[in-house]
Amino acid sequence: MEYLSTKVTAELEPRLSRWLWLVKWILAIPHYIVLSFLWIAFLLVSVIAFFAILFTERYPRPLFDFNVGVLRWSWRVSYYAHGTLGTDRYPPFSLGSEPGYPARLDIAYPERLSRGLVLVKWWLLAVPHYIVITLFTGARGEGWSGIGLIGVLTLIAVVALAFTGTYPRDLFDLLVGLNRWVLRVIAYAALMTDEYPPFRLDLGGEEPPLTPDAAR
Repeated sequence: MEYLSTKVTAELEPRLSRWLWLVKWILAIPHYIVLSFLWIAFLLVSVIAFFAILFTERYPRPLFDFNVGVLRWSWRVSYYAHGTLGTDRYPPFSLGSEPGYPARLDIAYPERLSRGLVLVKWWLLAVPHYIVITLFTGARGEGWSGIGLIGVLTLIAVVALAFTGTYPRDLFDLLVGLNRWVLRVIAYAALMTDEYPPFRLDLGGEEPPLTPDAAR
């Protein structure tokens, strides 16, 4: 079994409203406002972490936990409002793990990070992934809320839901895999792991546990 430091999971709600998806993006506006400030803080924290890693080979744990929290919050909102639309449960306003929510994210805390990699992974080594996830998201900046492949497939899924009452399971598995790829790349580019993201789609809502020697 392969273990990865970034774990992204999701559960498809068995009974979804046929039409609530039309207004979820409106209902999520308070989250978008908060996240706009959290992502500014995320970038500032990443800059501080860059210098901390460069001099100490460590990502300060409080800063790491904050940035993991921002990614968790973003994934929950994306899952609810635009990136998958796989639940009707309103996402909590929380940086915590929220194990009861159907969209979850965890990143194993690294005890040591490479000083050499911190200089190149976010702007050089991750470039091939940036090209791929731009096709997925349609976005030119951070995040995954653009009209790319994810947006198109999500729209197809909810139109099918509207007419049949069922969210296509194959589309769900594919959408979670695409979002998982995006989140792994963000975690790598944000210096939270030295583990290079795999060039593959890991489909479905579940994946292996975190790296055993680093899992929290």
